[in-house]
Formats: sequence, C-alpha cells, structure tokens
Amino acid sequence: MTQDLFRTDAYLTECTATVTAITPQGIVLDRTVFYPLGGGQAGDTGVLVLADGSEIAIVDTRKGKAENGSFTDEICHLPAPELLSQLLNQEQAAGIKLAVGDMVTARIDWARRHRLMRFHTTTHLLCHLVPQLVNGCSITPDYARLDFNMTDALDKEALTAGIARLVAAALPIAVGTITDAELDANPALVKSMSVQPPRGSGQIRTIRIGTDDLIDLQPCGGTHVANTAEIGPVIVTKIEKKSATTRRVVLGFGA
Repeated sequence: MTQDLFRTDAYLTECTATVTAITPQGIVLDRTVFYPLGGGQAGDTGVLVLADGSEIAIVDTRKGKAENGSFTDEICHLPAPELLSQLLNQEQAAGIKLAVGDMVTARIDWARRHRLMRFHTTTHLLCHLVPQLVNGCSITPDYARLDFNMTDALDKEALTAGIARLVAAALPIAVGTITDAELDANPALVKSMSVQPPRGSGQIRTIRIGTDDLIDLQPCGGTHVANTAEIGPVIVTKIEKKSATTRRVVLGFGA
C-alpha cells in the first residue's frame, strides 16, 4: 500500500519515497504527497526527482485498481504515456531510467494544489449556505462546481456575498475522525448522494469548519486550507438549472 501523507498534512509539498512498482497504471511509491483523483477533486501533478537529479513529470495521480475494478491501497503516479511505456519496457528515455527499489523525491505542483485546496474548502462553505444534498461535484485548479438536489432558484450575488462573509470570518478548518457507528448514528453528516465515505478501517476522516460556531462537518478525504481566510476571493460565476431537480453552482476565483 501507499502511505498517503496528504491525509494528515495537506501542506507537505514533497517527500522521499521508494518505488514499489511500475505498472500500466503508473509509478507506485511506498509513500507520497500526491493526492489521487477522488471525491470530485482532481489528482495532483508534479515531478519525481531521481537520485541523479533528473525528473519525471507526473501529469496525473490516480488510485490503483484491481482486476475486478475495485480500488486498491496503491496510489499511481502517471507520467506521459510514452515515457510510462518505455519504463515498463525497461528502456532508457531521454536519460531517464527508473526501477523498483529506487529512491525518489516526490514533489507536487504546489501552486496548483493550493488552488484545489481553496476551491475544495469553498465547496464545503457552499454546503452550509445551500443546505441541500449534493448529487455532483468537480474541483479543478480553474473552477469548481457543486450540483444540488433541489428545485428552488438560487441567487448568485447572495451566495457570493455569503462565501465572502465566511472567508472574512477566518474560521479554522480541522481534520478529524469518527467511527462507522458514529456515522450510522448521524447519517445527515453525509452531504453527497452519489459518493459514500470509505468504510472498513473503523475510522472515517472528517473535515470540520468552525469551532464554537460550527459551519460544516462532513466526511471528506480531500485536501483543505487551514483557515477560511486563506481561500481569498471566490465568486459564484454561474448558476444553472441542469434538470428539474438539479441546480448547479459554479465557482471561480475573484480579482
């Protein structure tokens, strides 16, 4: 399995690691700071720095998949397809050669990750401002969107003002855990209709916004900023009626 360092510290930008496998799904490390696509959040990009200083550009990060289609505990770092093919065939490409057992430094594109963190935390603020179930989510470095299961109209200016108020409040964000039993006793903590938090380990990761004044608490495996003030200016750029029962809210960075 891959130790996912980003779960406990989203601000880690790099780590040393050992290559444990090179597969058609990507390069697998024993530990990583790279977040894999999941929960609506895009996978990280960055580089793997080899012992000789050469670099392998990582264009995406995904969870490993077993033959039956289920996810594994491995995290796969994807280089360009041509380079991955050469590594699988143990060919040296552009002076780069990588093998199982090699030590590397895994370094994320921090500027891109931080944009993802800012947007992801903002989507949790939206869940407070629009207390409806979510039936779709996408978080990219350039925009984010949430699809709410609802029929009422939403006001773009009012939501933008609400986000600005919560950002200005400088609310702390904390990573925590609850047990499967605690979640069963309070199923309303799950805001998503389509994605359920992973079970089986006995502990479910949560993200809490606010302390005495609780703004949001829900299971989440994504990366977040430590305080809402860090989000900066985010605006609602569009509200769409996607279906009779779905309203889409699209977010962008403000000036």
